[in-house]
Amino acid sequence: MKKILVVVTNISKYPNLERATGLWLGEAVHFAAEMEKEGYQIDYVSPKGGHTPLDPHSLQADQMTELDWQYYTNNDFLNKLSTTLSADAINPNDYDAIYYAGGHGVMWDFPEDENLQSIASKIHANGGVVSAVCHGAVALLNIKNAEGNYLIADTKVTGFANTEEIAVGLDKVVPFLTEAELVRRGANYVKGEDWAVFAVADNRIVTGQNPASGGAVAKEVIQLLKSM
Repeated sequence: MKKILVVVTNISKYPNLERATGLWLGEAVHFAAEMEKEGYQIDYVSPKGGHTPLDPHSLQADQMTELDWQYYTNNDFLNKLSTTLSADAINPNDYDAIYYAGGHGVMWDFPEDENLQSIASKIHANGGVVSAVCHGAVALLNIKNAEGNYLIADTKVTGFANTEEIAVGLDKVVPFLTEAELVRRGANYVKGEDWAVFAVADNRIVTGQNPASGGAVAKEVIQLLKSM
């Protein structure tokens, strides 16, 4: 069976703000739903393993779709999010693709995790797909290829836009701006309209701009996997 690795955060609170954070539910759900329709098995992993918190803002009525509610009321799915695998226990050779879901929590545990970097680098070296959505794109910042170069250098990518971060009023709270940091790593950053569905694929790296783009990322990943 073909397997996909979905990466989620362990961070439940902004370190510098009295506000909860965590996985943005829809970013995992809409990606997973598309992959599962194609018969892929999904494993959920986090840097430390165990529980991934859900960002309460992602559970507000105006953010939840019918699909989100289906997954949110599915105990099997919720149990997987409560018992994620640990990054240091993953064998990259078992997976055709890796996908980093977002939520602001990832800003504090994805970028510097060497286990996650190693997993993604190996999957890509094996001919697989590396993908991310929204803030999940920060996981790509420090991944290097076999030659020691940044994986995203000279590659078309997207992620949560500076203008979107400013719009939600958290541009002074996050440790850095996702878009700006992707550019600093030599990536060719592209974007669509703020909050609109937007995904881009280049060099077997698939990225989505914002919370609305998880399903679009999945469709690009599926297309790539079918072409291999």
